[in-house]
Amino acid sequence: MSNRKFNLAENILGGGKVHRLGDSGWRLEIPPTKKGQYSLAQLDDYSSIVRRNFPWSAGVCIKLNARASSRTIPGTWGFGLWNDPFGLAFLKGGGARLPALPNTAWFFFASDANYLSLRDDLPANGQLAATFSSPRNLPPSLLLRLPLFLLVFLQPVARVLRGWLRDQVRQDAVNFDHDPTDWRRYSIERGNEQVIFKVDGSVILHGAVAPEGPLGLVIWVDNQYASWREDGRLRFGNLASNIPAWIEIADLDVSPA
Repeated sequence: MSNRKFNLAENILGGGKVHRLGDSGWRLEIPPTKKGQYSLAQLDDYSSIVRRNFPWSAGVCIKLNARASSRTIPGTWGFGLWNDPFGLAFLKGGGARLPALPNTAWFFFASDANYLSLRDDLPANGQLAATFSSPRNLPPSLLLRLPLFLLVFLQPVARVLRGWLRDQVRQDAVNFDHDPTDWRRYSIERGNEQVIFKVDGSVILHGAVAPEGPLGLVIWVDNQYASWREDGRLRFGNLASNIPAWIEIADLDVSPA
């Protein structure tokens, strides 16, 4: 694979904005929000294409500089590679695609309301370097249980479903503690059997859980949260904030690993 240009599209909702900063930077911003009001500012290169044609396979390294408006933004923000598993790109003007199990390699910053791990021995919020690796096609054992997902808000059912998903989805994650309001240089090197995360040149995670299939590049900030705990409690929604939140990105580079 050679170094190539990438075409990032803006996806904004609820007053989100994307501003260009010179030739190689962006500012993604969401406004103050009320509880229940969703706001998103996102850049990605996959919204208008089908999942099998997502542009980035193994053997790629993503590097960028980033900083955020505060140490903790109510909701989530981050950047990296994923397979858009929920298939909701059509809500942001892209094409519809079927849901899938997650495949990701990204830096993910999640406020305390989030609990984004199927394993309780791994961190589930905060400053995360994280990967998920799943079969690209839903396994027959899970397809047989799909009707149960209609009852996922019943806590006993949700607890069982979480256990089934934990058996299908491999994951790895680590917390790190840097001041994200300062400019940092982040990198993600995705190989066939490993993913290496670095911040300012130091290895944060060298993991053996590598995502499957072609993935898309995503950079975002939003006020959404999701939490699925070991006891089955499933919660998600949008968080209120009385101040704007933003992230700035510069010197994005995608090249062979």
